[in-house]
Parts: sequence; C-alpha cells; structure tokens
Amino acid sequence: MEYVSLVPRPPLDGLIDDLYYLEGTPPYPLLRLPPMPAALFVLNLGPPFRIRAGAGTDGYADGCVITMPTRAFEFGYPPGTRSVGVHFKPWGLAPFLGMPAAELRDLPVTVEQVWGRRAVAELRERLALAAGPGEMLALLEGELRRRLTETGGLSRQLTEAGGLELVRHVSGVIAATGGAVAIGDLSEAAGVSSTYLAQRFKALVGVTPKRLARTYRFATTLLSIDPARPVDWSELAGRAGYFDQAHFGHEFRAFTGLTPTRYIEIRRRFLREHPGHVLDGWPLPAD
Repeated sequence: MEYVSLVPRPPLDGLIDDLYYLEGTPPYPLLRLPPMPAALFVLNLGPPFRIRAGAGTDGYADGCVITMPTRAFEFGYPPGTRSVGVHFKPWGLAPFLGMPAAELRDLPVTVEQVWGRRAVAELRERLALAAGPGEMLALLEGELRRRLTETGGLSRQLTEAGGLELVRHVSGVIAATGGAVAIGDLSEAAGVSSTYLAQRFKALVGVTPKRLARTYRFATTLLSIDPARPVDWSELAGRAGYFDQAHFGHEFRAFTGLTPTRYIEIRRRFLREHPGHVLDGWPLPAD
C-alpha cells in the first residue's frame, strides 16, 4: 500500500495532526482500529468501504467522519482502496462539524451528512483530477483552510462562545502528561467549574476531559509496547500509572475488545505476515 502524510501549515496545524493519502490493497480484509485521542475524516475515492460499529456494519461510498472514539472500530477496506483523510486533534474537528461532537460519539456518519452532497461531490471530482498524492493533499488542505475561514452558524457558536481555546489548552496539558493529570486541578487552574469544563469538552471533543485523559494514557501505553520483545505486563501497568495489572487488563479490554495477551499475539502476527508494512503500528487484523 502507498501512504503519504502531510502536516498542514498554520493555523490548521493547531487543529490537525496530519493529512494523508492511502491507496492499494490492505494487508487484511478487516482491520480493527483501537481508539486514539483523535478524530477521523475520510474522503473515499475508490470502492465503498465498510465499518463495523457494535453489532451493525454499514457501507461508506463517499467517506466517513468519526469524532473521538471510545471503543474500537473495524474497517473493511476493499482491494484497490483509495482515499484521502485527516487525523484531527481531539478538538480539531469542531470548527468543521456544525453540531455538538457528543451527538456523533461512536456513531460514524458519511461526509455528505456533515458537508452536504453537492460540496462533497465537487471536492471528490477535483481530487480525482489531481496529478498525484501531493496535489490531492494540497487541495484538501486548501478546502479545510477555506472552510475554517468561512465557518459560521452553529460551528462558530460552538467554537468561539463554547470555548475552543479553553478546550485546546486543557487538552494540551492532558496530552503533555500522557493523561496522568488530575482533571480537578486543570479546571481549577483554568478558573472554571468541572461541570462547565465537561460540557465544553462534550460539545467540542465528544467526551469528557476525564475520558480524554484515559484515552491518552492508554494510547501512550500501547504505543510503548515493542511486540518483537517479551512484555512484562505487570511492570508496564505500573509504569503507566494503573492501579494494578487487573485494572490495566480491564482498560485494555474496554478500549480494544482484546486481552493484553491476545493483542500481542495479533500484533506479532501482523509483523510476521507483513514485515515493514506502512500500516503496522496501530491497526490490527480483526479476528
């Protein structure tokens, strides 16, 4: 598969981790994506892909939008998949969404439902005519920049009156500490009540600051694991600040649907069957 990544220029870099282009045949028909502290935007340019969320599976022809998830999703990519996408910072999707993020928590929607059919069709047509991944990502960046400049209505109400800068600042502290911070201390330092802070986070991120901290801690811990080496789960849990190994195991199952032992088996399978693959590191083969 081909994967091209681009970090956008200011001011988008304050909202987005990267823009990406993905094309080719996936290593497995179904990939499990554990939750990361990020929102996801995918604009599909190839055959429809599928997302399994809970008990249901839906197809997405134009793409999908996912606010910061609280559980794993399973993506079914067809051979010849082709798309561009955006990994938003937890708060970064809010100016482009037009609705409270909590309304979409763990509920993937199509891009058309967020931006409208005509706008999406026009953007997909422009991308289809682009010379290559670099030009496509430049076009996507330009569209996002234009929308950020022209944001109005509910999005502006949510981000300006709703405290995007407050959420951005508190989220930055949570990220810098890997989630190991007392949320009560953050609300006190910000000069707001914990209730107000939770409300702003639900509107702009989709989850409470406490949940965001849990996600950062788990993601940081998971990314520190080297699947090619033996893993001391008890030592890992203690270093990450979990109460004990049982607490860590509970969090692991809540976030991934897997036990730690099963997770490492699947990660090692990916390494063995597709060494050096561009997607290795976060997506997993789904059982």
